[in-house]
Amino acid sequence: MILYDQVFENNQRWVADKLRLQPEYFSELSSGQNPDILYIGCSDSRVTAEEMTGVEPGQMFVHRNIANLVPNNDLSSSSVIEYAVAHLKVKHIVVCGHYYCGGVKAAMQSADLGILNPWLRNIRDVYRLHKSELNAIADEGERYNRLIELNVEEQCINVIKMATWQKSFLTTGGPQVHGWIFDVHSGQLKDLQLDLEEKLSDIRSIYDLGTTNNI
Repeated sequence: MILYDQVFENNQRWVADKLRLQPEYFSELSSGQNPDILYIGCSDSRVTAEEMTGVEPGQMFVHRNIANLVPNNDLSSSSVIEYAVAHLKVKHIVVCGHYYCGGVKAAMQSADLGILNPWLRNIRDVYRLHKSELNAIADEGERYNRLIELNVEEQCINVIKMATWQKSFLTTGGPQVHGWIFDVHSGQLKDLQLDLEEKLSDIRSIYDLGTTNNI
């Protein structure tokens, strides 16, 4: 059986298993969502957000794209963040990158990748911002991993530049923003322990949208 057809059989077994354990499972699920976490991750097929974190449906709002980017002019990720912060009132925003990321690897190469060029330029901009640190790393694999980490950090900064986050943070102190890395080789999640309040202090004079004067 080809994988596409197998998906529907898998779905039927999943429904039956859920109903056997909890007959009201789908009735409760259809009543609405109240997630604590907005997860922004990579579209990579090896990185499944709910499975690796062990969360249940309804607990995490998920957005995925190539290389877990939050570009300043991307309506898709901006809309997700606006909805998660202003309407779902999430308590945490996680940007999760992963080692062995093909998008970051492609951005490190000098190649014309067509429609991917403007998207990957966001990662090349991260390299430019951290060029001295990255070029000082002699080992290519270590440099690759460090760019993956720095890309997560810069996307977290892009989140705190946004008006919807600034307004919420000023009034509620949240949501908290976190940078994670998933190690595909080990299966382990790593919290980068980013001090984003310090980052906010550093950039506030530039990106203050008139909402954060008292932060």
